[in-house]
Amino acid sequence: MSIKFSVPIFDIKNLNFIIKGQTILSNISLEIFTSEYIAIIGPNGGGKTTLVRMLLELEKPSGGEVKIYGKKLSNFKEWHKIGYVPQRASHVDSSFPATVLDIVKMGRISQGGFFNSFKDEDKRAVHDAMLKMDILDLQNKMIGTLSGGQRQRVMIARALASKPQILILDEPNTGVDVASQKNFYALLKKLNKEEKITIVFITHDIGVIADDITRLFTINQKAIICNNPKQTLSCQEMSELYGIDAHLLHNHRHEH
Repeated sequence: MSIKFSVPIFDIKNLNFIIKGQTILSNISLEIFTSEYIAIIGPNGGGKTTLVRMLLELEKPSGGEVKIYGKKLSNFKEWHKIGYVPQRASHVDSSFPATVLDIVKMGRISQGGFFNSFKDEDKRAVHDAMLKMDILDLQNKMIGTLSGGQRQRVMIARALASKPQILILDEPNTGVDVASQKNFYALLKKLNKEEKITIVFITHDIGVIADDITRLFTINQKAIICNNPKQTLSCQEMSELYGIDAHLLHNHRHEH
């Protein structure tokens, strides 16, 4: 295991979330460090999305504490450092009146850039994000006319436009074809390895990224942290405990 000297990006202590008498998350404690590639897995309703929403201050915990870069959430102002791609982000109404360029520009709003006051720095950041996602040729197309895979790349470009240090993706592959997914995983690996962007990825598709991830968090009300994902639970155990498709893990295993 590598030794960590830096302050964690996220420091989560004894986090609880209870709504209408139902416990969604119980006593969650974990840390996420710079340049890690974290996968979060678990069954539907296990609390994965709720956890992420609390990291982003979109939900208030019932107990416990979240710190970002050593600061309490209420004191944290540099939200441009956090890129977020929510669930079903690529599901866009076909009549939505915005071009690809319009959508990616939205990623600069947290930096103070708006459509009528875009600075050269904002334009460069938007161009760079579209270049990374290979969507420059789509910039004048209406978002509703694109395929699921193309819209996925647009939404990630929007998140990258703020030049984040951490990218959080909540099952972004829903409705995206297999070929696009493969390219998408390769892109995440490149962002993590070459640009040192910390990746936090909620997924059911654990098998296809098992070689890329630093650590695996399984969330089902409580958290289990696996520091060596390649020695993770067996297919059967994973299926029974966390509702993960066993064949995804099975197909990944190397033959000896």
